[in-house]
Amino acid sequence: MIIKAEQITKSYQTGSGKLEVLKGVDLSISEGEIVSVMGPSGCGKSTLLNILGILDRLDSGDLWIENKKVSDLSDRDISQLRNKYIGFVFQFHHLLPEFSVIENLMIPQLIKGVNEDKAKDRCMKLLEVVDLYNRYDHNPAELSGGERQRVAVLRALVNHPRLVLADEPTGNLDIESGLKIIDLIKQMRDRDNNSFLIATHNPDVAVHCDRHLKFKDGILVSG
Repeated sequence: MIIKAEQITKSYQTGSGKLEVLKGVDLSISEGEIVSVMGPSGCGKSTLLNILGILDRLDSGDLWIENKKVSDLSDRDISQLRNKYIGFVFQFHHLLPEFSVIENLMIPQLIKGVNEDKAKDRCMKLLEVVDLYNRYDHNPAELSGGERQRVAVLRALVNHPRLVLADEPTGNLDIESGLKIIDLIKQMRDRDNNSFLIATHNPDVAVHCDRHLKFKDGILVSG
């Protein structure tokens, strides 16, 4: 089991009172599994991903990542766990505009302490997989939306995370480009046995996943 959540709750204080977003979420994801979470904008999908990615703290419940109970860990241990095991893909690619494609991909590896030549070699091999080998020296502005999002997926995978959390990764793309992103995710899963949790409002995305869940009244139910 890559990740397991039991009875996760999360609420926020608003001007009109307390807003309960997650109301006892149970979720587990196995190695190599691609799971989608469907629901309309504002239903709590992003909140769930932030909790599971240890970017935000839950109110109550328990969360395990790689059999480590998050509530038992120090802040430093949590940071190391997140950096080692979790990758993130967002609706907006968030590539650094002043850097080339290869530099954007290399930065996470260099931060991790990987040798520059080794980092570049791995990133070039990944670009070859997605037919962007010849665009390695282009800046993000010179790429199409689909190409930028493919680079964003590779960036999430470059440090070999066990779990990738993708928040509306096809939300800004047309149907054809969006399905290419899902094909890429499946291809990378088959290659490296990563697990993926994809938050989406698009049923065309969910149907291509191994399992899909829906948000209903702040909890997850089978799709």
